[in-house]
Amino acid sequence: MTQQVDAPRRAPLTRDRVLRAAVDLADGTGIDALSMRKLAQALGVVPMALYKHVANKEELLDGMLDVVVGEIDPPATGTDWQHAVRQRILSARRALLRHPWASRVLESRTAPTPVVLQYMDSMIGMFRTGGFSVDLTHHVMHAMGSRILGFSQELFGTAPPSGAPVDAQVARHMAERYPYITEITTQVAHDDASVVGSGCDDQFEFEFTLDLLLDGLERLRRRDWTSRPG
Repeated sequence: MTQQVDAPRRAPLTRDRVLRAAVDLADGTGIDALSMRKLAQALGVVPMALYKHVANKEELLDGMLDVVVGEIDPPATGTDWQHAVRQRILSARRALLRHPWASRVLESRTAPTPVVLQYMDSMIGMFRTGGFSVDLTHHVMHAMGSRILGFSQELFGTAPPSGAPVDAQVARHMAERYPYITEITTQVAHDDASVVGSGCDDQFEFEFTLDLLLDGLERLRRRDWTSRPG
């Protein structure tokens, strides 16, 4: 008698499995290289099988963002609003740093998903239960902007590589025409891994600005600040 050996069963294809595989693929190859065909290959299925779980590439991207947002820690309990908000925003930043493509996809969305809306609603709730009025909370969300989701949008995203030679004549021209820009760029410490090139330590600048905002917001909260005249 020949002994029959059962072949290992492949895990069933689910929406969650599709989305997590897409996240892994984007983490490894970049978001620009992600395609439904490559995702199907990674999962060992035909491309048409994916469309039972995501209608198109845009729905796939929305779902991938939901996976990333789902990695953000829930609100901390037993602490003041400022510490709790700071912790959660830095958790969001860690999630986005694990998935460098996510901030670009967030910026490209025309409408938030229910998961992102739930996160935003929860963040607003942290300010409201922390003693902020509806009026002040409204302005808080404008002031915080993308930092609520753990990233900041820089004015300029390109800079010359660190250590790159600079033409002396160009340098003199820059110093004469833009003396304060030159002063800053030649005298501050730089981080080669920064998303703004040889610009700044991204994590330090993010936390520096976040703390400035949170300290200022606490002062406004204590004053019962309102935007209404009188």
